[in-house]
Amino acid sequence: MNEPTQLPCFREAFHRRERRAVPLVRQFVREALVDWACESRADDVLLCVSELVTNALLHGVPPGRGFRVQLHLESADGVLRVEVHDSGDGEVRPVAADPAPDAEGGRGLLLVAALADKWGVGDRDPGKVVWCEFVVRGPDPCPEPYRLADVLSG
Repeated sequence: MNEPTQLPCFREAFHRRERRAVPLVRQFVREALVDWACESRADDVLLCVSELVTNALLHGVPPGRGFRVQLHLESADGVLRVEVHDSGDGEVRPVAADPAPDAEGGRGLLLVAALADKWGVGDRDPGKVVWCEFVVRGPDPCPEPYRLADVLSG
């Protein structure tokens, strides 16, 4: 008999380019972390989400457009991946090791690099995806694992 295949926990949200998107995304991510019993690193995850969304709003999302946030939790290895997809042509600048003390910006990705276990940038057409990953400890954090056969049968 075939073993049931577990799908990763997944959530996705789309937001318009507006200032209130940052707290809305934080609430969306906070709810997923609670549902998936991944609250041990919630502060790190939420700070990184705030930084990635703020960067997308300031540098990556053209007026009149929006951005997508995706959360993936692989229950087998306990890795939470946060992705922020934008449709703009803004580039991610290299992380400055030592921003000027009086600079108003330049610390966001430095924080992401310090708090996340991994982070990076990928191409999209149009735009880019900026992501970060966190190792989440504990037994199978997906509350109700799905079997592939159940998903396919509807």
